[in-house]
Amino acid sequence: MLRFASSPTRDMNIGDLRVALFNYIVSKQRDEGLIIRIEDLDKERNIEGKDEETIGILKLLGIDYSHVVYQSQNFRFYVAMALQLLHEAKAFNCFCSPEWLEKKREEAKNNKETYRYDDACANLPAELVIDNENPFTVRIKKSETPIIIKDHIKGEITFKPEDMESFIIMNENKTPTYNFACGIDDMLGDISLVIRDEGQMNDAPKEDMIRTSLGYEKKIEYAHLPAILGENNALSVKWLLEEGYLPSAIANYLILMGNKPPKEIFHLVDAIEWFDLKNISKESEYFDIDKLRDINKEHLRALDTKEFSRYVGFADADIGELARVYLEEASTTKELKSKIGAIFAKKEVPKEFAEAVKTMSEIIKNAPYFEEFDDFKNYIMKESRLNDKIFSKLLRLLLTGAEDGPDISLVYKYIKNYIGEIVK
Repeated sequence: MLRFASSPTRDMNIGDLRVALFNYIVSKQRDEGLIIRIEDLDKERNIEGKDEETIGILKLLGIDYSHVVYQSQNFRFYVAMALQLLHEAKAFNCFCSPEWLEKKREEAKNNKETYRYDDACANLPAELVIDNENPFTVRIKKSETPIIIKDHIKGEITFKPEDMESFIIMNENKTPTYNFACGIDDMLGDISLVIRDEGQMNDAPKEDMIRTSLGYEKKIEYAHLPAILGENNALSVKWLLEEGYLPSAIANYLILMGNKPPKEIFHLVDAIEWFDLKNISKESEYFDIDKLRDINKEHLRALDTKEFSRYVGFADADIGELARVYLEEASTTKELKSKIGAIFAKKEVPKEFAEAVKTMSEIIKNAPYFEEFDDFKNYIMKESRLNDKIFSKLLRLLLTGAEDGPDISLVYKYIKNYIGEIVK
């Protein structure tokens, strides 16, 4: 199995979605299932409905999965396995107070040393543990041998014993720490490969140590993705969708970043054929919203015209073609809705042209149907008797709701059947 882990404490961002996409692609390539794991142990920070929102986004992107698991449902396993480690003396109760540990951190900082827990409680006599009523955490005993992590992007990484410590696996309130829960979840889920952000690189040896201590022999592989940089690096996927970026375009760009595809514009299903983790750049990439806009425009342009029209509120191939015309100056469905909405909305006209516009509107409403724009224009010009400069300006304003834009003859081609409604 592969897994995509999501926190219900915030919106899914572009980094999260990239991880989900890569896990999905590789699961398809390996013919392995994909688990969606909702990491909901932090009850105080959980936001109601965020789990369903995340799952909805994944479905919208075309990411299917085997099943959804919630960490809170595995709580009994975390407790049982912590007790097992204590019983086997592979973990110990730590009575060091937060204040004492903070003092030790400050001392290390002042000495310009890296702080690591000094195993003060690792070998306490049984009588000092059994009858001790002070609050305690549970720490797993640090590894005495190097831990080697196989990473498909970073290569083989070795973590030396002197660089590790006996870290906390159960908090004072008897809830599991993040690493303990994740290490066990990946074991329970029979995960073969973990694909995630490089910010979690240092979690890998801890998770490996937990599973090894529990007697789990399978070695899980990893792929830690370079960070997404720039001011847009934490953009909400929900926001991108609301702004009018197509799911297919978002997926296209996130897979494209730091990758070597055979072509720049593609769909998620195409990537399954050629995607390879080994081709992912080891360097961080900047998220370029303008690049996404260009890709989005190409995905919009490739839509069937009637389908395209639905994105701007219609079900008419002519309006789909009209939206295609406006792609010269718009890149998202939200921008296109605004442009096309202005055509059908009540027009705001400068006061000095109010009478002229009123006259022109009446002429247009009562005019016969004209297939060609030039015939339509000549008729309205003749009937209104307006000079050419004012006429052209007011006609564009009446037909499009804007003073500039695409060639008006192209616009007319796709709105001629709506003229009466447009100048109402």
